Amino acid sequence: MDLVWIVPLGLVVGVVVGSLGGGGAIITVPILVYLLHQDPSAATTGSLIIVALTSLVGMIPHRRAGRVRIKDGLLLGGLGVVGSFAGSALNHAVPEPVLMTAFAALLFVVAALMTRKRRRAASDAASGITREAGERRGLPALIAAATGVGLLTGFFGVGGGFAVVPALVLVLGFTMPVAVGTSLLVIVVNSITALAARAGVGLEVDWSVILPFSVFGAAGSLLGAKVAQKVDEQKLNLGFTILLVAVACFVAYENVPDLLHLLR
Repeated sequence: MDLVWIVPLGLVVGVVVGSLGGGGAIITVPILVYLLHQDPSAATTGSLIIVALTSLVGMIPHRRAGRVRIKDGLLLGGLGVVGSFAGSALNHAVPEPVLMTAFAALLFVVAALMTRKRRRAASDAASGITREAGERRGLPALIAAATGVGLLTGFFGVGGGFAVVPALVLVLGFTMPVAVGTSLLVIVVNSITALAARAGVGLEVDWSVILPFSVFGAAGSLLGAKVAQKVDEQKLNLGFTILLVAVACFVAYENVPDLLHLLR
């Protein structure tokens, strides 16, 4: 695909991050692999750079609105360091069909979680229920959540926003708006940590693709913050869920036969 497509694709990823508080890397990796023809390992590394820069810029409007808890975000990101390093080591140890098939499975799981979230919100709205912040849980739960998110970040090259937001709500008791804003800070910390772990074995980065993608992704994240204020959250959720399922089906179609052949 001509590199001119980096502009619209970068903007799309940025809009997803800015409007949903994460999830951009979920589609960044397939874009880099199947549309821009990068090696999966290089694509997951490039994705970390794109998502880190996009989330950093996208965090600005949320910070101005008071929706970013710096201390808690740094704490959750810091506790995920071990998971990030372990995930990065696993990324280089598994064959391509295994990595991409596991990625497809992750997409299906995220789509299911987003569907559950959308249905729960619709049910709450119909019942007139307003959910407040939950109870903050103890350190063991916080460490477990942070390690899990870090592992996903390192292995798949994703920022883990889809997992960070629920973790902030369920473990730290944040309201959804604050969880979305703070998740961007956690994504930045996790992505930088995973990149540091990969630096030890050498970074494969095609800067002619990754740098412009990051720039337009950052611009898209600012646009996404505005979109989130004007478009119903449920519609955004549904549209992104459909996209996830479509991408997951394609990735599975491309890699499951190779995985079955590898297992024979």
